[in-house]
Amino acid sequence: MRKTPTGSRITPRRRAALVAVAIAAIGGTTIAGSPASAATRHDTTQFKGVNWADPRDNFADDPVVLSGLSLSDSYAQTYAKASRIISAFRANLGANTVRLPINPYTVNGAYWKSYRGVIDAASAKGFKVIVSYWEGTGAQKDGFIDDQATYWPMWNTVVKAYKNDRHVYFEPMNEPHGYTETEWADIAAKWLQTYPSVPRDRVFVSGAGYNDHVTSVCADPRLKGTYLSLHHYGFWKEYATYDQWVADLKERIGDCAGRTVADEFGAPMTTGLDYDKPAPSDNFVNYVQAVTDTFRELKMGSVYWPGLRTDDIYSVQKLTGPASRPWLATTNQSGADRLAWAWGRGKPVRP
Repeated sequence: MRKTPTGSRITPRRRAALVAVAIAAIGGTTIAGSPASAATRHDTTQFKGVNWADPRDNFADDPVVLSGLSLSDSYAQTYAKASRIISAFRANLGANTVRLPINPYTVNGAYWKSYRGVIDAASAKGFKVIVSYWEGTGAQKDGFIDDQATYWPMWNTVVKAYKNDRHVYFEPMNEPHGYTETEWADIAAKWLQTYPSVPRDRVFVSGAGYNDHVTSVCADPRLKGTYLSLHHYGFWKEYATYDQWVADLKERIGDCAGRTVADEFGAPMTTGLDYDKPAPSDNFVNYVQAVTDTFRELKMGSVYWPGLRTDDIYSVQKLTGPASRPWLATTNQSGADRLAWAWGRGKPVRP
């Protein structure tokens, strides 16, 4: 697990207190609009997706530039490349959802005009787009919002641009592990209060910690009507059986499957593992088979990590073709088969 750095940086306890003050201070800053939906249960199976990531990972102290794109690309170039990659996600995997990172460097600066081409291209293809805030790296990678003074203007810009696009969903923060369960729920509630024009069924509230359980946010009445996002990974255990992985996942979900989307889960895809056959001695095979069976059983949506990230052994797709006209190839067909099974298609694992 990631550690909070030492040194001159504000301590987690002190920073949490400052965050509470900052949240209270912005109480009057809202984008006005219609009341948020109060729906308590959703069809999460509609989300069949993948993450598209920066090759460096999405923790960055500068703009996030997704694999296959370039910081120098114009809006038109970004849109054209993204259109092809989104089409490849659909053609190769049957995906209909993509999760994308943002940070203040991406949104509050010049690159936002180009980066919007990714969101616009995905929306135009009919994809659901989950836009999630990622913190920085190095000393910034501590599970806290890096800077309130840039965080809220970032969301003001994103919400203003996409609040009327029914394909776009908003995730206030990825893996808010610096906060206690209560502190994180307070921030998520403040986000909803700040942007009442966004229907609640277009908001993903991350589970507490590393998005590793949703039971606490699920129980908070202030967050009623939102989706909940869960992260779950095989590397969290050195070894577990299939049944142990099922039990672990269900414990993290509790009785909240009707609102939960696993918007990160993943395992090695470029190391030759076969996820279509039982292999009880292999932790990752047990994990992938257990979680995809459970997502299907519980009728939960899921978004694999990553669909595309250059040089990531977990990536289920890789870039092919010229840089100006990218396409994708599948790195592990058995992994793609398990995604299809989780999403309601395909065949179960057979001996």
